[in-house]
Amino acid sequence: MYKGCELEMSTHANTNNEKRGNASKYLKGVKSELKKVNWPSRKDLKNHTALVVGAVAVATAMLWVFDTAFGFGLSFILK
Repeated sequence: MYKGCELEMSTHANTNNEKRGNASKYLKGVKSELKKVNWPSRKDLKNHTALVVGAVAVATAMLWVFDTAFGFGLSFILK
């Protein structure tokens, strides 16, 4: 009865060691792939960031205008 428990525990310990090895291989692979990435220049990064912030600002303003207009329209209809 105890012998089976010991076997199960040792198998579990080996699995943990294998997981650590797999995690190490995974992280090495990630590092290798990140070296292959073509990163944008600082100028491109600034331009794209400004574009995204501008697009979000425009979308926010449009949603605010539509929400306000529908709110006034609905309150006018309900009165």
